[in-house]
Amino acid sequence: MRIVDLSRELYHRTPAYPGQPPIIHGVWKSHEEAFAESGNIQGNCVMFFSMPDHGGTHIDAPRHFGKSGVSIDKYPLENCYVKGICLDLRHIAPRAEITPADLEAAAKKASAPIPKGGTVLLCTGHHARTFPTAAYSTDNPGVNVAATEWLARQGIVHFGIDSMRPGPEGVVNALVHKACLELDITHLESLCNLEELIGKGEFRFICLPLKWREGTGSPIRAVAIFDEP
Repeated sequence: MRIVDLSRELYHRTPAYPGQPPIIHGVWKSHEEAFAESGNIQGNCVMFFSMPDHGGTHIDAPRHFGKSGVSIDKYPLENCYVKGICLDLRHIAPRAEITPADLEAAAKKASAPIPKGGTVLLCTGHHARTFPTAAYSTDNPGVNVAATEWLARQGIVHFGIDSMRPGPEGVVNALVHKACLELDITHLESLCNLEELIGKGEFRFICLPLKWREGTGSPIRAVAIFDEP
């Protein structure tokens, strides 16, 4: 098999969603400190991190969209191990809305059909173009409500995108979140390396979340797996 890592690297002060807590990572106890405390026997280094449940590459729990939605600890793990395809939307301009027509055209060019009960990953090229500059937090294109409805009609359980939000910044993005709750789908944000999936056909997609009690989302290690002889 071949595994393609679709997850952003996490490090101290990596870009976080505007208005959310920063991602903090540091040393809790160094090798030298632990060695001295153990009586010069063994030095076990321990690090710590602090981050929002929507930090880095992550999945939104339906609870994020509204109180009636399920929290991440109750989100079906079956939805985190599904078939997927990637659509090439790199021609869409920064901050532009991705429409149903854009998705239909990209789906026709894809080398495999959209899998029922699976996922669709949207490669806009935004991460490759802008990360880690300030534009990464603001200039992404994204789906509008009509495109979100189109995706739901394909029978998917979620979709993913290579930016911090599923829709373009502003009201449209908020409406897309609202639509996801109403349509009973969710989405994944801050994916990367989607360019490696274009034209490669169907793959197995894994995006297991942490079991945060009542969490509204979770960081994930998202990967695409291709069976190769």
